[in-house]
Amino acid sequence: MKFVSDPTTAVKIEKMKTRLRSQHPLPLSKGIDRTRFELDDGKSGDREFSFLVIGDSGSGRHIKNNPQRQLAKQMLQHQDNCRFILHTGDVIYLVGSSEYYPQNFIEPYREFIVGGEHPDRIAYNKMVFKLPILPVPGNHDYYDIPLLYGAIAQAAQPLRHLLRGHFNLDVGWHGSEQGKAYARAFLDYLKDIPDFQLGAHFDRHYTAQTDTGRCLRYQPGEFTRLPNRYYTFRYGGIDFFALDSNTFNEPPPLPDTKEGHQYRQLLEKRRDELEQQEVELTTRSKEFNPDNPHHAEQLDDLETKLEQIEEMQLDIEKQLESNENTVTDIEQLNWFKQRLIHSWNTEEVRGRILYFHHPPYVTEETKWDQGQTLAIRRQLRWVLDQVAQEVGDKTQGRPLVDLVLTGHAHCLEYLQTGDTGHADSHINWIVCGGSGYSLRRQREEGSDLKEMFPESEEERLVARSKLFLGRKGRGSHKERPYSFLRVDVLEGSPLKLRIQPLISERTHHQWHDRQGEAFMI
Repeated sequence: MKFVSDPTTAVKIEKMKTRLRSQHPLPLSKGIDRTRFELDDGKSGDREFSFLVIGDSGSGRHIKNNPQRQLAKQMLQHQDNCRFILHTGDVIYLVGSSEYYPQNFIEPYREFIVGGEHPDRIAYNKMVFKLPILPVPGNHDYYDIPLLYGAIAQAAQPLRHLLRGHFNLDVGWHGSEQGKAYARAFLDYLKDIPDFQLGAHFDRHYTAQTDTGRCLRYQPGEFTRLPNRYYTFRYGGIDFFALDSNTFNEPPPLPDTKEGHQYRQLLEKRRDELEQQEVELTTRSKEFNPDNPHHAEQLDDLETKLEQIEEMQLDIEKQLESNENTVTDIEQLNWFKQRLIHSWNTEEVRGRILYFHHPPYVTEETKWDQGQTLAIRRQLRWVLDQVAQEVGDKTQGRPLVDLVLTGHAHCLEYLQTGDTGHADSHINWIVCGGSGYSLRRQREEGSDLKEMFPESEEERLVARSKLFLGRKGRGSHKERPYSFLRVDVLEGSPLKLRIQPLISERTHHQWHDRQGEAFMI
């Protein structure tokens, strides 16, 4: 039995449509765009503004020295001069459960939530944000656990330090219920509204007039729901696009060829090796006392390795189980294509920022060559190539998107693509996934990402890492720089951005906050 389960793409899509009542005829009859919102803060016309970026934050595992809370305190220093917070996904670990929103989200970010002076009184599905927090779902926000594991985890509370490899402190009775907790926490959950009240709800909250129809009016401190799991908004002349990458990250089926069968055998062998490593690490973890500081350090290392193994196992299973019936969220990808084309045909738009969870380019040791990473890269190229063909010379040599923000890889990384042979060439990519959960190392192969081009049968450089902040060093020299970003949007066109990494690192039993070196995009 798998410890965590990831719903199929078809299930994720259908469940979210049901929760949001996407098929209901009333919004269409009222000319409502259910994938867009207007941020009603009275400042959206400003050409210069700032915002924050966090990702992979939702952990409560570090009870006494929670890095997520340490970063939140540093974020408070920017609360008054930043307009919103983008979250690149994995809001709640380990399995997106509603049980852990109080501990892993509301408590750490209480100052950003109305009524946060009494965080214990805030229901996870009733949150209203003072400073907008605008997330996309991560894979952990969709995960579930078998009922048996949930029951064992509860019964074994006193023994959890002996079961840390499987029964993480962030596991309770149940998981996300196929993304339900995320939807109830952040989205306009229309399933809860009776038919006879829907019209009044739309007339009250969907009153912003845009060039794509009426849309939701997001009002900080009053109504802070998002209209969909993927969405767009315009601020300061910039179009922001938020995608749900969990529904277009399925690897393609393995080919029914000699090479395909050989690769399947390699994956199966690798899976067996990982299972053996998992057993060995879990056995070793029982030898340590978590109350001993030296042992706690070693336990943290073991837990990190176990987390990495679990993620690699899930990725291998996705590749092995993929078949001709695998679903890709073409509806969302076509929506993004049309909206990006529309953006390039809108004169007032001076820039475009895209954010979602799974990075297409990354050099973190566990993610850089995963099947999901390559699938996202392929799907995004498919969209961007079509957009490039449609908009033609309108770009005047500029990339189709000025900046892509992602998470999933537990690090902070800045990369640039070179000539990839596709319309994702010469784009700036930032992975912001080190905001509270365990950090990962950069791969031993280094910062240059190469790719095999079948037509020429040669390997070529497609991307290069310019900055990597993640786990580093060993023993007492270990470094864990948790991070988030401040992005300053400057006046002018083409778009100019100042990127400021902000870091909280715990060394010698103390936290040290610092600024990384800022850079311009």
